[in-house]
Amino acid sequence: MWFIWPLLLLAALTGLHFWWRGKYHRQIKQQQTALNEVKRQVQQTSLDAQAQQKVLFDSMQEGLLLLDRNQKIYLANRAFINLLDLKSELRGKTMVEALRLHELDDLLQRVEAGHPVSDYEFKLPNLNERWLQINAAAITNASGEREGTILVFHDLSRLKQLERQREEFVANVSHELRTPLSLIKGYVETLLDGARDNPEVADRFLKIIERNANRLDLLIQDLLTISALESGRLKLELQPVNLQSLVDKVFNHLQSKADNKNVQLVNHLPEFTANGDANRLDQVFTNLVDNAIKYGRVDGVVVVGGRKLDEGKLEISVEDDGPGIPPDALDRVFERFFRVDKARSRDQGGTGLGLSIVKHIVQSHGGKVGVSSELGQGARFFLTLPKAG
Repeated sequence: MWFIWPLLLLAALTGLHFWWRGKYHRQIKQQQTALNEVKRQVQQTSLDAQAQQKVLFDSMQEGLLLLDRNQKIYLANRAFINLLDLKSELRGKTMVEALRLHELDDLLQRVEAGHPVSDYEFKLPNLNERWLQINAAAITNASGEREGTILVFHDLSRLKQLERQREEFVANVSHELRTPLSLIKGYVETLLDGARDNPEVADRFLKIIERNANRLDLLIQDLLTISALESGRLKLELQPVNLQSLVDKVFNHLQSKADNKNVQLVNHLPEFTANGDANRLDQVFTNLVDNAIKYGRVDGVVVVGGRKLDEGKLEISVEDDGPGIPPDALDRVFERFFRVDKARSRDQGGTGLGLSIVKHIVQSHGGKVGVSSELGQGARFFLTLPKAG
């Protein structure tokens, strides 16, 4: 019987071995499952962080471009893609491959050489005068090693456009002021030098001085008006305005000018009542009818008409049968100081601000202005106003 005990012991040891082996494998499996869950959570956290990062970057108004250590594009946000009107996939390309802008590659080399770029202005070719301001710097890790490059792009196009308009405005105002001032100064000096002793000459010179002084006053008044309109400081006194009666009043005021050219003024405007500022609308129609008389043909006709539009709007038009407006000038006639025929316009007076004032007054009423014309077929200016009630 002595040999049974070793067999029992061997069986017990074998059973114990398999029991520990099963338990070990179960522990390994549990640890592996736990490890996989940790990996999944880490990956999910990384994906969530990347998604949040992308949402953050895409919400930026500035264009953002991230490059890796090999100068390949790692990330470009939506603003950057829209800014340069890009269509193809950028990731993995160099800036030259993606953008074909060698000046930006030169800028990148400066950053690579350890020189951050700040407020660098760059004009994009063939993109409607688009200007960008670029800031760029290297991205380094805790050890100071370069990991990549970040570039931030800000659109300066609107600021450049405003700056150009400001410069043009100052130049135009200076010119408009200088011309009558020079005439006034010249005739005053002539009078002081002895011409005042000749009553006939003195009278003629004083009339010229008076005419140019009035021109200066008109220019200053127009400048003040358009400044108030553009800044929103001009408050409208809205009330029901009978447009037919208003146009009759404008016709009576300008009748002498029309008679000088034998121009017939025709009011075909129905009994429309607009919700507007009577004084400002008087200014609108005076400018439009005065221009129609001034630039229309001799023995011509100026017609004011109108029609109802949908959504409680009225459309009023002022037409002449003059030489018309060149196609390339139609988009610019409402600009400040723009003149289709500069020499002719200045000979006939005016400040070059009339149509710009018309546009701003109509827009302040919630309406729109426009013009249509064909050479030799006259011009038709039209505007919309809200209907009263």
